Amino acid sequence: MRTTGLRTTRIALACALALCAACAEKPADYYQGYAEGEFVMVAAASAGRLEKRWVRRGEQVAAQAPLFALEEENERAARREAEEHLSTAEARLANLETGKRAPEIDAARAQIAQASAARELAIQQLRQQEKLFKEGFISQARLDEARAAHAANLARVAETEAQLRTTRLPLGREREIVAAQADVEAARAALAQSDWRLKQRAVAAPAQALVHDTFYSEGEWVPAGSPVVSLLPPGNVKLRFFVPETVVGAIKPGQPVSARCDGCDKPVAAKVSYIARQAEYTPPVIYSRTERAKLVFLIEARPDPADAMRLRPGQPLDVAVK
Repeated sequence: MRTTGLRTTRIALACALALCAACAEKPADYYQGYAEGEFVMVAAASAGRLEKRWVRRGEQVAAQAPLFALEEENERAARREAEEHLSTAEARLANLETGKRAPEIDAARAQIAQASAARELAIQQLRQQEKLFKEGFISQARLDEARAAHAANLARVAETEAQLRTTRLPLGREREIVAAQADVEAARAALAQSDWRLKQRAVAAPAQALVHDTFYSEGEWVPAGSPVVSLLPPGNVKLRFFVPETVVGAIKPGQPVSARCDGCDKPVAAKVSYIARQAEYTPPVIYSRTERAKLVFLIEARPDPADAMRLRPGQPLDVAVK
């Protein structure tokens, strides 16, 4: 009997120690929170009719996968017009840089020959008029007319020779060439802008993401800047929970947390990314020890992209700070 009583006492003592050890292991405190998503609203830069939408709500899309496209008739016509303007500007610049063509140079030479012949004739006539004036057969007015005709012919020869030099040398039109070069650059910029506008009519996914929602169907008119598709990349899912004022001072950025959710097979690990500087609910009186318990601070934590795929925006969570 005494041996049986001693054994019973030992068993009771062991159970008591086990219970005390269990009491010493305080479970982690869980704070209420929820999952939130930062959605990417994908829109077109300009208005147009929605011609094609390749995705539906709830699908997973890869990076650079096509999402939707607007009609392109107007932009294609504008690009063709910009191409024609560029071709015209380049042709004008090439013509100025190469100078006049051979027939134009020959015509300038013929004008010089004609002016030279007229000059020789004016010289002979001036000599005759001077001789006749000395002999008293003509008046001073006739002699002055001959001298004026001679001067005019000399000026005509000089003018045609200068025109020929300008025709041979394209550098004689430097200002026109500079202006033509500016026209070419402006036409190229207009073509690049048309290309950009045309590419904006077809929009691709900026990253791997979940198609959270769609806002327009094929055939509908989409205003400029209006979202057509909303995406939720895994990296844009975060946990938001609230901790009391007595706990927030011990939490640091990068600190690991663990979240539980209804239906989750295992906890979701995350790291603290943001700690609010102000309380969500501030009492209207001085912070006494009693009132401090009412203060709660917002904490945000980011899970790994693989774990983020298990959460849905708005899903309630219980978050434990490790």
